[in-house]
Amino acid sequence: MIPMDWILGLIGGLMIGSAAAFYLLVSGGIMGASGLLGGLVDGTGRNTAKERLAFVTGTIATPAAIALLVAAPATNITTAPWLLIAGGLLVGFGTRIGNGCTSGHGVCGISRLAPRGIVATLVYLGAGFATMALLRHGLGVI
Repeated sequence: MIPMDWILGLIGGLMIGSAAAFYLLVSGGIMGASGLLGGLVDGTGRNTAKERLAFVTGTIATPAAIALLVAAPATNITTAPWLLIAGGLLVGFGTRIGNGCTSGHGVCGISRLAPRGIVATLVYLGAGFATMALLRHGLGVI
C-alpha cells in the first residue's frame, strides 16, 4: 500500500500542474509565483495587478480553507525562527537573481522542455541538497 504522504504529494503535484495549465490557458502567461508576486511588489506588474492579486490570494487562501476542513499534517519545521526567516529571505533573493522559482522553472519550464528551466531546476535542487547537507550534517543546525 502507498503511504499517505506519497498520495498527498501526488494530489498536490496534480493541483499545481493543473493550476499552471489553467493559468497558461486563461492568461497566456507562465505561472511563476515569484514573478507574479515580484511584479506586485516592485510595481512592474501594474497592468496585470488584478490577476496577480487573485493568484496570490488563492495561493494563501486555498491551504487556509483546506486546513479548516482537515487536520494539518505533522511537520518537522525547525523551532529556530531565525532559520525560517533567513531561509525565506534567501529563497526570495534566489528567485529574483535566478529569474524564477520552482513553479516557473520547475513546473512550467521543464514541462515545456525549456533548457533554461531545466538548468535552473538542476541548480536550485543542487543548492538545496548542498545547503541541507551542510546545515544538517556539517553544522548540526537542523
